[in-house]
Amino acid sequence: MRILLLLILAISYQLSAFSRVHASGSCDTDCTKCHTISTDEVRNILAKINAPDAKILKMQMSPARGLWEVSIDNKGQRGLFYVDFSKKYLISGSIIEVNAAIDKTKERLAALNKERRINRSLIPLKDALILGDKKAANKVIVFTDPDCPFCGNFHDEIKKVIEKRKDIAFYIKLFPLTKLHPDAYWKSKSIICEKSLKLFEDNFEKKTIPKPSCETDVLDKNIKLAASLGITGTPTAILPDGSVLTGSLPVDKFIELIDSAKKRGAKK
Repeated sequence: MRILLLLILAISYQLSAFSRVHASGSCDTDCTKCHTISTDEVRNILAKINAPDAKILKMQMSPARGLWEVSIDNKGQRGLFYVDFSKKYLISGSIIEVNAAIDKTKERLAALNKERRINRSLIPLKDALILGDKKAANKVIVFTDPDCPFCGNFHDEIKKVIEKRKDIAFYIKLFPLTKLHPDAYWKSKSIICEKSLKLFEDNFEKKTIPKPSCETDVLDKNIKLAASLGITGTPTAILPDGSVLTGSLPVDKFIELIDSAKKRGAKK
């Protein structure tokens, strides 16, 4: 009887342990004890999704159990995706921490992009529109689209920046996102032909601007350049140290970011 009781207790313990392991995704608290992923496996996945030249930045457990998080740099554009433990499925999109209402994917991407740098010497500025004093010590390069509503809001903000700080100037590179804004290309061309900041601002104010008065390949070069730098959206600002800001910030925060970037650049 005693032997039977001990046998039942042993089986019960094993079942309990088995239940704990499998209820938590097969590995209890540390999934790396059971699951691994190699750079060769990730490269194989990247090849299958037509990104064979992407640089693998980091591989780690995702905030959600059962997934690997893979961070990459693809031609200057940083991003991340998830791979399940079976390595049969690639998952893109956001992981949301429900109780805290935090987008963990966005959080990780922000951290990735904080480290991102663009070589500003690769960006020609002869065709750029200048907002502010061209002799200003702090130069910020902006890729923008005349039909992008976010760019209009951003432009209002940078005008406030130069009102506060005469040592900051913005060099505006026109980058029409033609798939989103079909008229942006000819409008950008017209603005470049006239080299007119006023036309650019008139368009944001919904005023009619004239058709292009010249032929130029500047826009095609800008589009090609943006792709090579990993810039896919507007507005995108490149700060004095080459760090990248996508979207807008309140004026004081933006000025603080520019000053910090200037200091970092001076230390190099």
